[in-house]
Amino acid sequence: MSNPYIGEIRLFAGTFAPVGWMFCNGGLLPISQNDALYALIGTTYGGDGVNTFGVPDLRGRVPVHQGTGPGLTNRVMGQKAGTETETLTNSQVPQHTHSFLTTTANGNVVAPGPTVLPAKPVDPISTPTLYVVPGTSTIKPTAMANTISSVGGSQAHSNMMPTLGLNYIIALWGIFPSRA
Repeated sequence: MSNPYIGEIRLFAGTFAPVGWMFCNGGLLPISQNDALYALIGTTYGGDGVNTFGVPDLRGRVPVHQGTGPGLTNRVMGQKAGTETETLTNSQVPQHTHSFLTTTANGNVVAPGPTVLPAKPVDPISTPTLYVVPGTSTIKPTAMANTISSVGGSQAHSNMMPTLGLNYIIALWGIFPSRA
């Protein structure tokens, strides 16, 4: 690797952190042994600021630029946001309706489907129709209320974009960056 800046973060496809680098896993480091890195990042990512300081924790996270931009909210260095799962509440779902459509035409199929509407039964003996017990004239009771009900059961759903597992590493040694 080229000579990095102290505190530089890189993606690394290896299963170990090379010498002079550490995984960005939120670990704590002693200030006394890493004073140059501490001078750059301080306790932004954890630690007590007396004996220890933390490195960024990028496990399961997507890094974003700090600051703001047109139409964007401000991001503070070290700020975490987002969740891997999300449970929507009724107040988060836009108001909308679900129509339950039927027809007055004669039915001609035994079971509902994506393009089949509940229909008026015809001769159930010779032509089985939707909601009629085949071979009889008995109308099959169906609970229609369950066809348009709330869903989710207050269970969380995945909120993760497609990902690829790699390691972020941070340089512990190297060139101390100078301000422009």
